[in-house]
Amino acid sequence: MTSIETSLAEVHRRIAAATARADRSEGVTLVAVTKGVNADRIRAAISLGVTHLGENRIQDAAPRIAAIGRHAVRWHMIGHLQRNKVRPAVELFDVIQSVDSLGLAKDLSRRSATPVEILLQVNVSGERQKFGFSPDTIEEAVTEIAALPRLKQTGLMTIAPMTDDPETVRPVFRQLRELRDALNNLDIPGLDLVHLSMGMTDDFEVAIEEGATIVRIGRAIFGDRT
Repeated sequence: MTSIETSLAEVHRRIAAATARADRSEGVTLVAVTKGVNADRIRAAISLGVTHLGENRIQDAAPRIAAIGRHAVRWHMIGHLQRNKVRPAVELFDVIQSVDSLGLAKDLSRRSATPVEILLQVNVSGERQKFGFSPDTIEEAVTEIAALPRLKQTGLMTIAPMTDDPETVRPVFRQLRELRDALNNLDIPGLDLVHLSMGMTDDFEVAIEEGATIVRIGRAIFGDRT
């Protein structure tokens, strides 16, 4: 087995184990984060069944998407999206997970010629260096964005604080799930938040136990990168 094959098999095993511990029946979507990964290694992952790929920056994503293409894979924008890069973003990505302001949502609605799937990034932990809506403002944001054309809100996303003990960030993941459930209970017209994108290499098992439907994993698949 190749190193990617071995790593990917282990990630799938851990996802399955976490799902079983949580007594969940629904599946978890694995987004393989391709930051710093060359095209051959990305193709190897695709050949092993990876169908969702995540990128952090437009300038890095554009050449990779050109090299890999979009056949049989979905590309996710998972990093901070600057408003002056909205046009290439809607052309490159199938899903934009990091909508972190009402202004960005309005720009996406204006610039997109076709419906675009988005997740709203929530800064659950309140860290100053992180982007995202605060838990206190997410209800107003979701309501306003629901009225914008060509945007399909399908869930929420968060980035937990870095830690050596994943248990310490369990409350962050739990709060995002509770926020999602509370928003869905508001019966906002056209709103159905299905996804919770939370959990990365160091904490994805705890995130799954708390309800993650999407995990974003790079290092555990591709190894350390520069």
